[in-house]
Amino acid sequence: MAETRTALSKMEAAESELVWNRETVPKVLKIVSTRLSQRDLVSLLLVSPWLYRSLVSYPSIWLSLDFSEMGNAGNRLVAALSLPRYCYVKQIKLEFAQDIEDKHLELLKIKCLNLNGCQKISDKGIEAITNACPMLKVFSIYWNVRITDMGIKHLVKNCKYVTELNLSGCKNISDKSLQLVAENYPKLELLNLTRCTKLTDHGLQQILLKCSFLQSLNLYALSGFTDEAYKSISFLTQLKFLDLCGAQNLLDEGLACVAKCVNLVCLNLTWCIRVTDVGVICIAQGCTSLEFLSLFGIVGVTDKCLEALSRSCSNTITTLDVNGCIGIKRRSRDELLHLFPHLKCFKVHS
Repeated sequence: MAETRTALSKMEAAESELVWNRETVPKVLKIVSTRLSQRDLVSLLLVSPWLYRSLVSYPSIWLSLDFSEMGNAGNRLVAALSLPRYCYVKQIKLEFAQDIEDKHLELLKIKCLNLNGCQKISDKGIEAITNACPMLKVFSIYWNVRITDMGIKHLVKNCKYVTELNLSGCKNISDKSLQLVAENYPKLELLNLTRCTKLTDHGLQQILLKCSFLQSLNLYALSGFTDEAYKSISFLTQLKFLDLCGAQNLLDEGLACVAKCVNLVCLNLTWCIRVTDVGVICIAQGCTSLEFLSLFGIVGVTDKCLEALSRSCSNTITTLDVNGCIGIKRRSRDELLHLFPHLKCFKVHS
């Protein structure tokens, strides 16, 4: 009798474990796997054949590949794309990946591509990837000095649905690229032109006049634009993020036009040295949803602009940088908290 009970207990335990493995564990894995990095998921595949089968049965967790900062990334990418589990991959991150060349891009068919820091990619590589991925929506190629206007020509010719474009540090693109982008991507939502030093007012104004759906515009470290170009930012009625750090030619008149972007949430005016209280007060009156504002290094602003900002944005501003603003006397933590009770971050730039 005891032996029978023991046998039954073992059978029940085995059946319970089987149910657990078939039903509960896959559900748990499906939840947990969405929070794990690709590298952790690949490590789990090696634990057991059963775990391998469970994980690969969920295509939704194999939609992204991340080879950021990896060596031999080109060959790794080719090998990964040959695996069935990555047949539906939509996003590939190759940020600062090593050994990525033009030839590796011919195999890709994705909607989101991050080539930031991939210095060996040229216009030829852009032609290959855009031919292979006409459905691209997000394209990022930060810090690539080999890309020229020809690469952007390939992009706009082959990919008609791009809504986010990061060309930060692509120093060899010119106004021609901006004209191509403006003419082909009127519904563009994000554009990063940081340190694209060959650009002029003409190119920027093409973007500002034709890409009216922009929500994020990064013009960091571009000192060549004039106040006339900045005035046209007023056309971007849906703009939420604007970085004008280092805009040395931005005047109060231009900033007053920026103030017409009433949906602005984040505004970086660091080192906009010609701005005064007049311009910042216009921002305070027009952009009443501001959460982030940097006035770092602007000596022409005083306590007046802070008082105006407090009247309009005291309930929204959580990040404020007034370091280096020698005209502002009330800059202590307690004084700023009195004006902006929801303030959490007092300094952005060092």
